[in-house]
Amino acid sequence: MIKKNLYSFKDSSFADKKNTLSCKKGQQFIIEGAPVNGLFFILKGTVKVFRTGINGREQIVRFAKEGEIIGHRGFGTEEYYSIGAIALQDSVLCYFSKGSLQDVLLKNPMFTYDMMLFYANELNRSENKVKSISQMTVRERVIDTVLYIHRKFGDLRGFINLPLSRREYANYAGTTEEQVIRVFSALKKEGLIIAQGKKIGVNDINLLKKEISEHNFFLDS
Repeated sequence: MIKKNLYSFKDSSFADKKNTLSCKKGQQFIIEGAPVNGLFFILKGTVKVFRTGINGREQIVRFAKEGEIIGHRGFGTEEYYSIGAIALQDSVLCYFSKGSLQDVLLKNPMFTYDMMLFYANELNRSENKVKSISQMTVRERVIDTVLYIHRKFGDLRGFINLPLSRREYANYAGTTEEQVIRVFSALKKEGLIIAQGKKIGVNDINLLKKEISEHNFFLDS
């Protein structure tokens, strides 16, 4: 909805202020702790959003794809980005400065309304995720992560269409790489998933959903 209204906005002076940024796989385009200058809209590709946790450990907040916004949590009130962002694939981003976005929010009520709904949904999703994770076992958190990534990126030739390292699974699930390896090994033996290098495939998604159904797995999308 936000993307639709952004690109249908008829104020050409605003459209002219956008900048297009191409990022290679592995390139970081938001530095955690850097001054906030604006927002990024993903036009193409996939991005990992993270923050630094205890002892400098990476904590993955979410994965974002085409049509999603990056850097919105720092927009408006914060002076510095609380997250970092890295392209997981070659990506194309649309960037608007803080000043340009403040102008359009004042001029376009529909876009402002969409942004308000977006922030409300993000807050609700974050609160529900924190509540669910606090009640999950390690196995359930890993399964929830697999389901989230499968739900968001879909299948490609029998595997989730976003190859991630075991460490990246761990950093999203809030556990260790060793524990992810153990859970994946158990799930493979049970016939619930298949693995080929970094690729993970889901054999029976309904059985995986049943394992964490009490935690309302679909809240994070």
